[in-house]
Amino acid sequence: MSAPLEGCRVIDFSKFLPGPYCTWLLADMGAEVIRIENPRELEKQAKVFGWDRLSREERDALRENDILARNKRSVVLDIGDEKAQLAIKALVATADIVVEDYRPGVLDKVGLGYASLREVNPKLIFTSLTLCGQSGPYRDKPGHDPIALSIAGVLSRVGEDPEAPSFSGIPAADVITGTHAAFATLAALHQRTATGEGQHVDVAMSDCAMSLLVNVLSRHPDVSKIPPRGARRADTGLWKTRDGLFICTTDMEPRFWQRFCETVGRPDFIPLQNRVEQRPAIRAALEEIFVTKDRDEWLEILGAAGTQFAPVYEVAEALNDPHNRARGMVVERKTATGRVVRQIGQPVRLGGGTEIRNLGRAPGADTKEILAGLTLEAHLLEALIPSE
Repeated sequence: MSAPLEGCRVIDFSKFLPGPYCTWLLADMGAEVIRIENPRELEKQAKVFGWDRLSREERDALRENDILARNKRSVVLDIGDEKAQLAIKALVATADIVVEDYRPGVLDKVGLGYASLREVNPKLIFTSLTLCGQSGPYRDKPGHDPIALSIAGVLSRVGEDPEAPSFSGIPAADVITGTHAAFATLAALHQRTATGEGQHVDVAMSDCAMSLLVNVLSRHPDVSKIPPRGARRADTGLWKTRDGLFICTTDMEPRFWQRFCETVGRPDFIPLQNRVEQRPAIRAALEEIFVTKDRDEWLEILGAAGTQFAPVYEVAEALNDPHNRARGMVVERKTATGRVVRQIGQPVRLGGGTEIRNLGRAPGADTKEILAGLTLEAHLLEALIPSE
């Protein structure tokens, strides 16, 4: 069976996590994703992360490890160069989708914005991912994930310290923005089948981050009554065990709470589940109970009781978990040098497992092949394709 997005061509200008995450989802679903990598951006990135001190082989290995570069091809072109712009427009003329994450107006200034590219491809879906979108007072504001979470009101909810918020430790706004962008792009592509017209898709990290508040606002329409950060239920918790590891429990439903209390030997806690004033005392007692046994012992006890629980895995443990492996969320692939690359699988799959057509390609690895397939004049090809 063919892949869901087979035959769909995506031109990817994106550099930061939300954009590559979006195009990774599309690529793993079968879309042909061609990255346009700017040599100046590559140089800047190398200096930021210290990659400029690595050998070519080491840098190629890093790209192969990059999950978000999987199933994509790479063309290196300087978007500020007029000859490169001609090649990019010729490539866009063959595409269905463009994804970009430059600040608003940057691509317009070099003649590669939506208005210009629409002239060469009226059916183009042009998806822009930015911090705060193409309009509004914060349109030109720079920033990354924590800034989006802050503007959205989400960062104020992160952490257990009632006195101060904290960073989440994961790129929550980046990933949710990339996911929303893929959804919006495919919705626009579907609409094109009815209208025959492309459109500019405006995706803002601050907008997408606000969706993380859906549960809070649904339950507390009067925002003055939102519980303060750090206020936790007694029937949900992270419990440290004797061996210094942790278990997470979520026994919020009454029948699970009853089962949990009986299992840990405190049936007297059952009627106190929603007694807010009792929560600190209950939590303190549970902390003392959990520290009496090792994690594996508790996993066996709670498993036999059928409560809601899970070990709080470190990353290495999660990658080795039999359920994650059975679900296809851990995939391994040998490189040309025999090195084994381990990556996470595609989180949403239709009709099969994750297909790895290629690991991350070195910057410019496909420049010659892709440009040679366009109707470009010989002098342009000669100027843009690096000599071997």
